[in-house]
Amino acid sequence: MSENASLWRRVSELTAKFVVVVGVVLSTFQLYTAGLKAITALRQRSFHLVCILLLSFLLKPLYKNFKENSKLRYPAVFVDVLLILSTIAVGLYIWIDLNGIYERQGDWSRMDLIVSIVCVILVLEATRRVIGTIMMSIAIMFLLYAYFGPYMPEILIHKGYSVERIATTLSLTTEGIFGLPIGVAATYVYIFVLFGAFLEKTGAGNFFINLAYSLTGKYAGGPAKTAVIASGFMGSVSGSAVANVVSTGAFTIPMMKKIGYKPHVAGAIEAAASTGGQLMPPIMGAGAFLMAEFTKTSYLHIVKIAIIPAVLYYLTVFLFVHVEAHKEGIWGLPKEQLPDLWQTIKDGAHFLIALAILIAALVMNFSPMKAGFIGIVSLFLVSLLRKHSRMGFKDIIDAFVMGAKGAVLVSVACAAAGIIVGCVNLTGVGLRFSSMVVSLSHGIPLLALVLIALASLVLGMGLPVTASYIVLVILAGPALMDMGIPLLVAHMIVFWYSQDANVTPPVSLAAFAAAGVAEASPVKTALQAWKLAKGLYILPVVMAYHPLLLNGPVSEVVLTVFFTTLCLVAFVAFFERYLLTWMSWPEAILFGVSGAALIWKGRMVNVTGLVLFLILMALQILRKRREES
Repeated sequence: MSENASLWRRVSELTAKFVVVVGVVLSTFQLYTAGLKAITALRQRSFHLVCILLLSFLLKPLYKNFKENSKLRYPAVFVDVLLILSTIAVGLYIWIDLNGIYERQGDWSRMDLIVSIVCVILVLEATRRVIGTIMMSIAIMFLLYAYFGPYMPEILIHKGYSVERIATTLSLTTEGIFGLPIGVAATYVYIFVLFGAFLEKTGAGNFFINLAYSLTGKYAGGPAKTAVIASGFMGSVSGSAVANVVSTGAFTIPMMKKIGYKPHVAGAIEAAASTGGQLMPPIMGAGAFLMAEFTKTSYLHIVKIAIIPAVLYYLTVFLFVHVEAHKEGIWGLPKEQLPDLWQTIKDGAHFLIALAILIAALVMNFSPMKAGFIGIVSLFLVSLLRKHSRMGFKDIIDAFVMGAKGAVLVSVACAAAGIIVGCVNLTGVGLRFSSMVVSLSHGIPLLALVLIALASLVLGMGLPVTASYIVLVILAGPALMDMGIPLLVAHMIVFWYSQDANVTPPVSLAAFAAAGVAEASPVKTALQAWKLAKGLYILPVVMAYHPLLLNGPVSEVVLTVFFTTLCLVAFVAFFERYLLTWMSWPEAILFGVSGAALIWKGRMVNVTGLVLFLILMALQILRKRREES
C-alpha cells in the first residue's frame, strides 16, 4: 500500500471513530432529555443540531469527492475541518451565552450577526451534502426573497429585510432554524428513530417480518403480500419509509423476485408499502408529531383518527399486489419454505410486550418523547428475557450510532425547512399563496386539492416527506380551511399528500432505496411505486368530502368506509385493467367513473356509483366463469 493510500485510510478510520463518538453522545443526550430531565428549547435544539451537522460533515466528507491521488483532497479536508470547528463554535456560543442572547433580542451585537450568518451557511452546506442541491436552492430562494422583497412582482412584493434581521431571526430565535420543525426532530422523531434501531439490533424487526411471511406467504403473490403486511408492522413502530424499505426489503424483495416479480415491480411494492408506514399508528412519521404541535391536538387523538385511512391505504396496495399476482400468474411459496407461525410467535412473542408498553404509554397521555423513552427501555429489558435477542454493550453502541445516522436526513431537512418557515413568517408570503389557491380553484375544494397535489408533486421532487409537509401546510393549509375544511382534516390531507415525496421521481428516496435492494432501474421502480401508492391521492379527497370519516358518528364512518373500499377496488381495476379477469378500456373507464361516484359528495351519487360498480362486477364474474368453463 502506498504512503498516500495509507494516509487516507487513516483519515477514514479517524472519521469513522468520530462518527461513533458523536452518535453515542447524541443518543445518550436524547435519552437523558427524553426520560430524565427536560432542558430549555434552544439548548436542546442547538445541541441536537450541532451533533447532526457534525455527523453530516463526517458522513459526507468533501475529500471523498476526489480521487486518492488528487491534490484537491488536502484543501477539501481543510474545508471539512473548518466546517466542523465552526459548528462546534456556534453550538458553544449559544450554550454559553444563552441568557445574553435572550437579553439582546432585537439589539444584536456584531458577534451575534457573525454567528448567525455562519449558522445559516452551515445548515445550507449540510443540506447540500445530505439532501441535495434542490432543497438547498429552495432555502436560498426564500432567503433572497426575504432580502429582495421590494423588487418582487406585485403579488409577492414586501418591504424587504436586512441581512442582520434575516440571519439573527433564523439563527438566534425559535422562529427559524431552531423553530418547531427542528424542535420536533430533536425530541419525538429522534427517540423513535432510536427505537427503530433498537428494534433491529434486538431482532424484533425480523420477528415482525417472519410473522407476516407465515401469515401470507402461501397465497398468490405471497412474498409481495408479506411485504405489505411486514411494512405495516414495521412502519407502525419505526415511522421511516426508507428505514422500512432497507429493513423489510432485504428479506421481501429477493423473495418476490424469486417467485417471478420483475425487479422494479418488487422494489416498487416494497417502497409503496413502506411509505404507508408513516401513515400507520401508533408511531407514524415525523409529520404526525408536527401536526400535533401545529394543531394543538394531543398525539393520541391524531393516532385515533389516522387508523382507518391508514388501513385503507394498505388495502389499496394489497389489492394492487393481489391483482398483479393474478395477472402475471404468480403464486405463493410451499409451506415448507415458510416460517412456522407458532414457532415464530414462540421465538418473538416477548417483543409484543415492549410494543404493548409503548402503546399503553401513549394511551396514558405520556408525551410522545417520554413514551418513546419508555418504549426503548422496555424493549431493552424484554430483549434480556431470551438469549437470542439479548443486547450486549457493543449492540447498544451500534444501536446508538445507527439511531444517530438514521436521524441525520430528517433533522437536516427540518433545519432547512426552518429557514423556509422563518422566511415565510417574516414576509407573509404564506397568506398570498393561500389566497392564490383559493382564487385559482374558485373556492371548489376538488380543484384546490388538485392544485395542492400538484404542488406536493413538485415539492416531492426536491424535498423529503417532513420538509414537504411543513412547506405545504404553511402555504396551502389555510386555503383549505378558508373553504370550510376543518383544521385537523386540512392538516391530515396535506400530511397525506406530502408522503408522495417517497415515491415521486426524480428524488423518491424510498423507491430509490428499494431499487438498490432490487438491483432495478430507480426511475422504473419509482414510477411503479407512484402507481401503487395512488391511495395517497384518493383518500385525501375522501377526507375533504367526508370529514366525518376521521372523527364522526359510527354509522357515518362505517358507511363512508364501505363506499371508500369499493372505490379503491374500482380504481385498482381502472389502473390495472384487470380485476377477476382482463377488461376492455371502456370497461376500465367505467370502473374509474364508478370509483369517483362512490366517494363524491352526496349519498345519491354514491348509490349511483354503487349500482354501476355492481353491474361491472357482475360482468367480470360472468366473463370469469365463461373462461373457466
